[in-house]
Amino acid sequence: MLGFILLYMSIIEFKGVCKHYSHQLILDHIDLQILPGEFFGLVGVNGAGKTTLIKCLLDLCEIDQGSIQLFGLRHTEPDARTHLAYLPEQFVPPYYLTGQHFLAYIAKLQGHVYDSKHAHEICQTLDLAASALKKPVRIYSKGMAQKIGLAACFLNHKRLLVLDEPISVLDPKAQTYLKRYLQTLKAKGTTLFFSTHSLADVETLCDRMAILHQGHLSFIGTPSECCTRFAAQNLEQAYLNCIDAGAWER
Repeated sequence: MLGFILLYMSIIEFKGVCKHYSHQLILDHIDLQILPGEFFGLVGVNGAGKTTLIKCLLDLCEIDQGSIQLFGLRHTEPDARTHLAYLPEQFVPPYYLTGQHFLAYIAKLQGHVYDSKHAHEICQTLDLAASALKKPVRIYSKGMAQKIGLAACFLNHKRLLVLDEPISVLDPKAQTYLKRYLQTLKAKGTTLFFSTHSLADVETLCDRMAILHQGHLSFIGTPSECCTRFAAQNLEQAYLNCIDAGAWER
């Protein structure tokens, strides 16, 4: 782990990133670094640009200005994404596969041999019954589809997890199980960059957080620093104070 930290001072680095949609500025000179082994939460109102920022990171949409690096490589280079797993918001697996076939397919794409025992263990950790793996994903509930997507991310032991709203669609039991499992990955040095609307999850999981509002990063720091900076007793009020201050300034 130490060698990995020395090799890459940051896992993710945004420098001056700008993005427009239909002449509207969505991301305005974003500067952000995510460090090795860090759990980092991105929060903001609906339409703030959180998903756009993640899509830019993964080269799923072009940036208009600035630069992004992953593991020290330009984000447009395929090798930059070798060590990450990504789960999009509202994930829908291929309807014609069973859960097991989907996990086996993802393992094959990653150049790994599918380990059914390990897959069952991960699914159990996420409160997804082993019997569900034999069923076609077209009959899965939203929560089950999310669990199989998360299992696919965890199956191949990636150094970086990029997850867009991974928790909200899960039931309370599965949310608890997922957060426990993420903590075990953190202990192993995994880096997590995720978007969320749950400030409680940010407090529970994150070393640092960022508030994206009106195209700008209005705050970057620890949850406790956020409370201090915006003179609040809790993170929810600090968040409100932050975006209200941003609205007033603009």
